[in-house]
Amino acid sequence: MPDLLIELFSEEIPARMQTRSGEDLKKRVTDGLVNAGLTYSGAAALTTPRRLTLTIQGLLAESPTIREERKGPKVGAPDKAIEGFLRVAGLTRDQLEERETPKGAVYFAMIEKAGRPAAEIIAEVLEDTIRNFPWPKSMRWGSGSLRWVRPLHSILCILNDEAGAEIVPLDVDGIASGDTTEGHRFMAPGRFNVTSFEDYETKLKRAFVVLSPSERAEHIWNDATNQAFAAGLEVVEDKGLLAEVAGLVEWPVVLMGSIDDDFLELPPEVLQTSMKEHQKFFSVKNPKTGRIEKFITVANRETTDNGATILAGNQKVLSARLADAKFFWENDLRTAKSCMSAWTDALGNVTFHNKLGTQAERIERIAALARELAPVTGADADQAEKAARLAKADLSSEMVYEFPELQGLMGRYYIEAAGENAAVAAVAQDHYSPLGPSDDVPTAALSVAVALADKLDTLTGFWAIDEKPTGSKDPFALRRAALGVIRLILQNDLRLNGEVVSLAHSNRVRSNIDLGLTPIEDVHNLLSFIHDRLKVFLRDEGVRHDIIDACIAMDGNDDLNLLAKRARALNAVLSTEDGENLVQGFKRANNILTQAEDKDGVEYSYGADLKFAETDSEKALFAALAEAETQIAPALEAEDFPTAMTAMADLRGPIDAFFDDVQVNSDNQVLRRNRLNLLSQIRTICSSVADLTRIEG
Repeated sequence: MPDLLIELFSEEIPARMQTRSGEDLKKRVTDGLVNAGLTYSGAAALTTPRRLTLTIQGLLAESPTIREERKGPKVGAPDKAIEGFLRVAGLTRDQLEERETPKGAVYFAMIEKAGRPAAEIIAEVLEDTIRNFPWPKSMRWGSGSLRWVRPLHSILCILNDEAGAEIVPLDVDGIASGDTTEGHRFMAPGRFNVTSFEDYETKLKRAFVVLSPSERAEHIWNDATNQAFAAGLEVVEDKGLLAEVAGLVEWPVVLMGSIDDDFLELPPEVLQTSMKEHQKFFSVKNPKTGRIEKFITVANRETTDNGATILAGNQKVLSARLADAKFFWENDLRTAKSCMSAWTDALGNVTFHNKLGTQAERIERIAALARELAPVTGADADQAEKAARLAKADLSSEMVYEFPELQGLMGRYYIEAAGENAAVAAVAQDHYSPLGPSDDVPTAALSVAVALADKLDTLTGFWAIDEKPTGSKDPFALRRAALGVIRLILQNDLRLNGEVVSLAHSNRVRSNIDLGLTPIEDVHNLLSFIHDRLKVFLRDEGVRHDIIDACIAMDGNDDLNLLAKRARALNAVLSTEDGENLVQGFKRANNILTQAEDKDGVEYSYGADLKFAETDSEKALFAALAEAETQIAPALEAEDFPTAMTAMADLRGPIDAFFDDVQVNSDNQVLRRNRLNLLSQIRTICSSVADLTRIEG
């Protein structure tokens, strides 16, 4: 079985597109080959800034011959119908076979599709892949019609086996396939031929090209950390930057440079962000002080002066960049220390949303809501209001204008510089969190109050203007905001109910942001949306969706903390044999009771009388229900759901024994009514814990 090697060699491919383009090449080619009947044993895609490479091992030398039996028209059918069938089948009438069927004699055709050489199929599949490649952005060049991310220079496409290598012939817009490639643009110019993937990879490395992105990344990281360690420093880890830099070079050469002393007192985050965003440098910090003191850059070539010229040029450009950052920092500090209110006033001219007012108006709503939430989170109300008013002030700063990703973080620096205490300053950075399912959740009382207020104002505001998520579209990240509210409440063990949503609703109504929905409608709809996000959150913990529904159906479902505790406890109980069987017993009792109530037109809820119990199992169920009630009611009052759920699960045995031993619908009407009232007790006690009718199975 031959192996296939493909390389599409072009001008530099943007680093952000390389991984996806390698996956697309692999999928489109392998799918096309398999659809044509060519199976294989393994495939891998590799990328560098100038090439997409695909290696496929154990490919069939040709597609198999396919024999297919096809049923045709009836014998005696009109000639036109028979001739049409013959055209489709590619046969003549004498090649048809007549067979008797229950519906009479019918023509059958045996169609044989001969196999095709692998090279022929590969050429078709690869040309189609190249012409229809899904680049996010592409270009045309010269006079051709081909589009590629950057001008495509050559196509390497060879099949090789024990007998040697052969070129798979194809031509795409005048670019003919061959068995040659190029090495490093500067260190090894010129083309060379290859005979297999192993030969290709080896010769590329000799020509100063590391083909594997993971190998380039590993080399960069190891060399960078070793150089930093030798200087008593540490490289600040950044996996995203590492992957990007590995996509910028074919022959990584790691160099460590110095930062001018004038800039060492800048906040480390400013240095790190500036170097990363503008120059793709890694930051190198002093572990003793936390200061960023040096940087790591990765060149794409070796030089006779060991990178000295490259470093000198990089340090010159870096100094110019950091001079701007220092200017912003010093200007912002002066404003923060003298008149931070100038920043908050300026937000009155910044539109948050054309239907939701300015950033300043939004801050007023958040401050009012944070004040109301402060007692729940344990924060001081005055401090919460002040922290909320300052939390977004840095949006007006020069530094955040230049680096928007530093919003909040710079606010913390500026608020501290203005003389506020560290807890108030921390709110500026913390109140945006959590930003996602893995982001840290704030725990400081002030930060929690403002973070909740911020997210609740976002939710109620966009709900009011009917900008709700639809399908996969969520332009205002409302699902993320709802998940943030859930995580803040659950992880800080807060007790908040629907009143807080009503309060946020009232805030925006006072701000004249309303579409005419009543508060009840608004709150109910938004709470349902938050419940949906809670389902997703709890499902990720392993809580079944029907269990969550069973708990949402209970009173108090607007208290998310209470709801989550109930669902987790019920999930734990129903994962046991007793819990699972109890549900079946409950459903049996509920079904019998419901049918009897429908038939009789009465409600059996007046209490069963022990004196009418005939069997030991019936008497035992009376006792078990009485015992369960004495445990479940106080446990629910104390919100001790594990105890309540366990007490409910303990009913499994007595209920099973009762149904095994007793006929509920007795001919004796007194016994029948008493037993139905007993089933009503089962329903009442179990339903006090959760709506078990919603449990599946």
